[in-house]
Amino acid sequence: MLLVWVVGGVLAIRFGWAELVIARAAAIGAISIAFAEYFLRVLGYNPLVVPLLSTFGSLNSTMLANPRVFFAMAENGLFFKSMAAVHPRFKTPVNAIALAALLGVGFVLLRRFEDLADAFVTAILPFCVLGVGAIFVVRARPGYVPAFRSPGYPIVPILFILATLYLLVNAVIDPSTRWPTLAVFLVILVGVPVFYATVGRRVIPPDTARRAAGETA
Repeated sequence: MLLVWVVGGVLAIRFGWAELVIARAAAIGAISIAFAEYFLRVLGYNPLVVPLLSTFGSLNSTMLANPRVFFAMAENGLFFKSMAAVHPRFKTPVNAIALAALLGVGFVLLRRFEDLADAFVTAILPFCVLGVGAIFVVRARPGYVPAFRSPGYPIVPILFILATLYLLVNAVIDPSTRWPTLAVFLVILVGVPVFYATVGRRVIPPDTARRAAGETA
C-alpha cells in the first residue's frame, strides 16, 4: 500500500491531478478489455462493443455492492427507512437499488465521464482518510486486544493519510481542478446538516444506548 501511494504521488507531481484521474479512469477494466477484444475478434464481432461490455461488467459489481450500503444504513437508522425495504420474492433491497440506479442515470446525463471520475475520486478520498484514521481511535480504547494488528503501525497509516491529504490539497491548489474540487467538498459538507435535519434526529448516540441497555439489564 505504501508503494502504491509513493508511485501515485510521483505521478501526481509529474502529470498533475487532472491527468492522473483521467489515466486512472482509462485504466479501469484494461485487462478485461484486452481479453474481451481478443475473444470478440475471434468471434468476428466489432471491437467497438468492448468498452460497452466492460462498462456493464463494472456496473454489475457496483450495483451489487453500493445499494446494500444504503440498505445497511437504513437498517441502522442512518438513512431513510424506506431504503431498508426488501423485495418479497427476490429478497433484494429493491428501493436501495432503484435509488442507486436513479442517481447513476442522473449523474451520467448531467456530467461527462471525466468529470464524474474526478468527482468520485475527490469525494471518496476524505472518507478513506477518516477510515484509516479510525485505527488510532480504536487502538486508544482501553482493553482493546485485536485479533489482527495493522503492520507498520503507526507509520503506514500516517503515511497513507499524509499522501491522501497531499492529493486533496494539490487538487485545490491546481487551478484546473480547484473549483470542481471545492464544489465536491461543499456537497459533502451540505450533507451534514441535511443528515441531522432528517434521519439524524432519530439516531441514538452510542453512549446513550449503552447506558439505556445497562439500566434495563
